[in-house]
Amino acid sequence: MLKTSPLRSFVRMVLAACLCVPALAEITAKTGRRSGPPPDPIGEIGYSVGADGSLEIGPRSIAVPTSISQEAQVVLKKLYQTPSEKIAPIYSRYDREKLVGEIRKYNAFPTPAAEEFLASDSVKVTEEKNPGGAGISYVGTPKNLQIKDRGVLVLHGGALVMGGGINAKMLAASKALNCNCVAYSVDYRMPPDHPYPAALDDVVATYREMLKKYKPGSIVIEGASAGGNLAAAATLKIRDMGLPMPAAVVLLSPEVDLTESGDTFQTHIYLDGLIRGSLMPVNQMYADGVDLKEPYISPLFGDFKKGFPPTFIQSGTRDLFLSNSVRMHRALRNAGVEAELHVWEGMPHCGFVPLDKGWPDAPENGEILKEIGTFMQKHWRAG
Repeated sequence: MLKTSPLRSFVRMVLAACLCVPALAEITAKTGRRSGPPPDPIGEIGYSVGADGSLEIGPRSIAVPTSISQEAQVVLKKLYQTPSEKIAPIYSRYDREKLVGEIRKYNAFPTPAAEEFLASDSVKVTEEKNPGGAGISYVGTPKNLQIKDRGVLVLHGGALVMGGGINAKMLAASKALNCNCVAYSVDYRMPPDHPYPAALDDVVATYREMLKKYKPGSIVIEGASAGGNLAAAATLKIRDMGLPMPAAVVLLSPEVDLTESGDTFQTHIYLDGLIRGSLMPVNQMYADGVDLKEPYISPLFGDFKKGFPPTFIQSGTRDLFLSNSVRMHRALRNAGVEAELHVWEGMPHCGFVPLDKGWPDAPENGEILKEIGTFMQKHWRAG
């Protein structure tokens, strides 16, 4: 059976996916639009409607919901109180030179949590070079390995520009323990030195190597945030190359639309405590001049009628990427693909992530692991 612990290793492994712009505790309406209906009688919230139908709502205070676990409430409160620069140094107002400098600085920063986790003797992590020397894969193997004939290809987040190195190594260990199987974590090449399609090529190369050891029906591809982008894009490319597709795909708060055209890219600005605004500067850095609607860059726009594996999609009601998840689910279902969409109440990007050791582990994070485990077991058996 797939394990649903350790929870903290799970939430730490998605930290790399959490990049943001400066946060505000409340959303304040701007001016310059014509007057609309009278103030809302409940809560005395005024709003106006623009000529194009857009809304100005506020000033409005948004409380931490009481409909989530007490642990999740604590995490959400502390998350909003954490300055953006302590989460990840990505700011949409930065020019390219400063942005590149911040990315390099962040990627070189040591990760004590990862080092501590990797010191455990419960899992062994080895390093494998991809064919041609492009990218590295970390292979995590549990000490008490139970599922020997199945593997997971897991992809770290980080806005497609961060989160590699020791974080990718920790992800291999964490996922191996969570699923009690061998986990391959790709330390894929990233901008500014290696823009698209380097990361995608590295993921596909690792998958091809896995096919030498596992049947395609025994492989699941999983990714969080930017890793979700690559998981979906790589699966499209695997299909288009004529390679056998994996048994299933798991997408956690996936960044599948780099055009940021979904509704929640407007409605959830500042509401998501981890990704607090647009990541367009790094999206453009990753694409390196290629159209952001290219399906291998924004897999939401892929043709799923040609075939796609059963897919698990996770998000939360405060996730900036909620529209990504909803639209991806509809695109898959409209193409006749088996797909599950799981949305958690009050949850921001990638779960209730404890950024500090003093923060509690929310039970909702364990629910995600349990649902992923059930989904993987179902489709591994089918493979």
